[in-house]
Amino acid sequence: MTQLKSAILLLATAISISCCSKDDDDQGTASNDDGVVINVDDGLFLSGTTVTTVPCTLSDGTNTDCYQIVTNSMASDHDMGPWCPTNISDGAEAGGIWLENGQVYDVDGAFIQNMATFYNDNTWMMYDANGDIYITDTEQDCINAANPNVGAAYENYCVECLPSYISNLSQTWLIPVTPVKQSTPANFAMGGGPMGSTGPTVIGVAFNGIEFSGAAPVDAILGAYTLAPFDDAGGHINVHQGYHYHAATGVSTEVAQNDGHATMIGYAMDGHAIYSQLNEDGTEPTDLDECRGHYDDTRGYHYHVDAPGSNNFINCLAGAYVN
Repeated sequence: MTQLKSAILLLATAISISCCSKDDDDQGTASNDDGVVINVDDGLFLSGTTVTTVPCTLSDGTNTDCYQIVTNSMASDHDMGPWCPTNISDGAEAGGIWLENGQVYDVDGAFIQNMATFYNDNTWMMYDANGDIYITDTEQDCINAANPNVGAAYENYCVECLPSYISNLSQTWLIPVTPVKQSTPANFAMGGGPMGSTGPTVIGVAFNGIEFSGAAPVDAILGAYTLAPFDDAGGHINVHQGYHYHAATGVSTEVAQNDGHATMIGYAMDGHAIYSQLNEDGTEPTDLDECRGHYDDTRGYHYHVDAPGSNNFINCLAGAYVN
């Protein structure tokens, strides 16, 4: 990433919340046959979210309490966008990022200019004779271009849906206060994981209330000769879904750990905490299970996200969730 984007990531790390030492009662810590179980800490959710406790029934039939998290689908801890540069001369600061084959690419003017080479397909030509890039510039264009059956009228457009398009949108998430680990994991409803399509469509929630979404449908996007970049935080906007993340890039709020462990970035829909990919020393845990989770005595069972360029967070849920 450019120096500017590196600075953004460093700033986000610097202002992340430190994980303070508390006694077991304050942390909501319990033990069972699986070891230490850590309750969801509702105090970690930021301004802009409303968190209340409600009764709920989990996928395994457990009747318990859940946190109901209501959000306006607007990130409160960082800027949203930009996504599309306006001219092929623009630098990385004018656009967002693209995820391809495990790599993160700056969507700058040069990236748009070289799309035909990048994808070995001369159909790509997203700019005019002046180098100005074709960008969706109205809410209706955003809706039309994001349609799975997008027409030829939006071929070679950079799709940019703006925060102003979702000013009245509200989202509600239910997460069990106390995680209930299962003997058999559940895959997410979008499929592609190890257990089939049995679980929820949303992977989890960041501390700002923004959802961690399943894989972006990049094949469909590219197949229509459109590009729908993510911003530097790994998010973009759908008018029905609001602002949502497809990658963890270190921009949203993180909770630092005191022992060199990876930072905490939010919760999965089963109530288990989600941590960033790498520990403080730059290493990734080597004992992750098929869901990208593992256990330690400090954090109980928890997940580590996949690499930012993978278009993935975690692979499945190890715990029960709200149907």
